[in-house]
Amino acid sequence: MPLQRSNTADKFIVDRRKPHRNSDVARAVRKTRDRLSQQAGNPDFDRELLKLHARAMTSGAIAIPLLILAIAAAGRLAGVGNEIGLWALFTLTCYTIVAFMARRIERTEASDLNPLQTRREFLICHFLCGLGWGWFVWLGCDACQVDQFQLVKAVVLLFAMAATAVMTSSLGGALLATFAVPVALYAYAGFKLWMPVEAIMAGLLVVSLPFFAYVARHLNRSSLMVLSFRSEKDALIAELETAKSMSDEARRRAEDANLAKSRFLASMSHELRTPLNAILGFSEVMSNEVLGPMSNPTYRDYAHDVHESGQHLLDLINEILDLSRIEAGRYQLNEEPVMLLNIVEDCCHMMELRARNKDIRVVQDFEHQLPRLFADERAVRQITLNLLSNAIKFTATGGEIRVRVGWTAGGGQYMSVKDNGPGIPEDEIPVVLSAFGQGSIAIKSAEQGTGLGLPIVQGLLAMHGGEFELHSKLREGTEAIAIFPLSRVMEELPALPTAAVAARRR
Repeated sequence: MPLQRSNTADKFIVDRRKPHRNSDVARAVRKTRDRLSQQAGNPDFDRELLKLHARAMTSGAIAIPLLILAIAAAGRLAGVGNEIGLWALFTLTCYTIVAFMARRIERTEASDLNPLQTRREFLICHFLCGLGWGWFVWLGCDACQVDQFQLVKAVVLLFAMAATAVMTSSLGGALLATFAVPVALYAYAGFKLWMPVEAIMAGLLVVSLPFFAYVARHLNRSSLMVLSFRSEKDALIAELETAKSMSDEARRRAEDANLAKSRFLASMSHELRTPLNAILGFSEVMSNEVLGPMSNPTYRDYAHDVHESGQHLLDLINEILDLSRIEAGRYQLNEEPVMLLNIVEDCCHMMELRARNKDIRVVQDFEHQLPRLFADERAVRQITLNLLSNAIKFTATGGEIRVRVGWTAGGGQYMSVKDNGPGIPEDEIPVVLSAFGQGSIAIKSAEQGTGLGLPIVQGLLAMHGGEFELHSKLREGTEAIAIFPLSRVMEELPALPTAAVAARRR
């Protein structure tokens, strides 16, 4: 059931009185977060990149050592000698140190890392591995049976550079720290010997080193972008969680306030109705001159006005209490089999006098032989009376009201009240359906009412599992439809067999 929204600012939740200030603050926070997430020197991203590098070195710790072992085995077969075994042992020791350091960094929390110190330690270890590759470049083999031994070393260096560029992309400068010395030694040896093939391979290695460094740098930017997106996602999730908690708190406070209001009104029902009943009784006695005539007729008119005002106030209190009980879930339905057709017909007879006073014709269009509904008779009667009173109130003199009762397309039952009054603008229908809401036509015509009739109808129908529809057009009239679902329709049970029929069956 739609309710009016409060525009009151709650400074404990959000300041609705300063929306421009809230938007400026949100925009500044977003701009700062974007600037921090895109800054390359962000310490948090440096720690994450170091963690990514450690994870890459741990997962690929066996790749380059296998390459080193394969080179050592091939060198022994080619007759290099024991020197290649010493080289392999030294280089494997360096990569083992890198692997153990990466395992330690991987197990350490990111917040406990010192980015500068950890980066320095990694670069030193990679430089030691580079010294091992420099030793490999400086190896000689006069007794080898392999032609173009320098060419083989260049190819091995290219493979090692490619693998290192991919594995160490999260750590800037690791590739240069590893292969700057080996490439310089190979270029020095190649140009010193000045053989065409060695010179070409030396030039290829010199060109390949900045190329692989460029590739590693782009991979590093990709990793940084992934971390930035993840940081943005975490920030958005945090904002959503904050907004959700604020919304839950606001909803809880609204529900508590609504429940407190409903409890207050329910507890004040006796205190409000008792003096009103006394006012109504005494004013009726005075206006009817039960205890004797009143010498001044103005006093009699005043007593009549007091009685009408008290009756209006009592009706208002009853409607507010009914709506409060419905909203608080304390309205108890006394469900029983009822005939919707009979209830609507009785209500039409009750409102016949009011309609006749305004020269309004009430047309009844009923579908007969409808089964019973399992509903609260008092609630169904209140729904019908509210819709009929609204139609009579807003229909001009000499108008017509058509009341229909019948089947719905889904097998339920409906009750419709349609008038040819002034109608309701389409943009005012949500206002009319809200509590204490009145349309512009009702305000201009100064019609007496509280704006609680339709909200009560919606609440009672919702408790029955039904629906309420309001269709209206200006200068064409309004139609209010109360729909009861199929689950409320009771099927007629077959008649019990009589004693004669039972005897015949036996």
